[in-house]
Amino acid sequence: MSSGVRAGLVSADVLRKEQQELQKHDKSIKHLEEESRNAKTVFRDKSGRKRNLAQEQLEQRLKAEAESKREEQYAKWGKGLAQERQQQQNVEDAIKEMQKPLARYIDDQDLDRMLREQEREGDPMADLIKKRKAKENKEKEKPRYKGPAPPLNRFNIWPGHRWDGVDRSNGFEQQRFARIANKKAVQELAYKWSVEDM
Repeated sequence: MSSGVRAGLVSADVLRKEQQELQKHDKSIKHLEEESRNAKTVFRDKSGRKRNLAQEQLEQRLKAEAESKREEQYAKWGKGLAQERQQQQNVEDAIKEMQKPLARYIDDQDLDRMLREQEREGDPMADLIKKRKAKENKEKEKPRYKGPAPPLNRFNIWPGHRWDGVDRSNGFEQQRFARIANKKAVQELAYKWSVEDM
């Protein structure tokens, strides 16, 4: 039977012996039950080594914090740094305007400056002012090569302004361009010849 005793017709002596054996067996197992009741679960990885769950949780938390910081940074970049600065500037301007009195007079310097900086459609002097500002802010342009058209090089780079116009190459680039053109022409002729009878 599943309990460990014999089934069927059994004498009383046999039953007593079986009962005593079961009690001995239970007593020998009792201390194991007590130990296993208070035992903690041991977690192992695939290779059989013990896992430190507290350390793993700490690492996961640190990784999640770093990921959230990175996501926050990307969200900030996705919103646009210039737009965020502009929004902050608008808030500061609004706070500054709220601190001013409601009635503004003609000698108010901030109002005067704001009205001067506004661009109006159809303003004839606006173009002149823009040109003057552009001329002031314009950086000095680097000098460019002025002379006859230079020979092509493989990178299509225009020569510098100090070039005297003399080609000192060994002719490699011209030969390369000629080979490329020749190869292309031969391929085109071969294609035309192959489809000629169609």
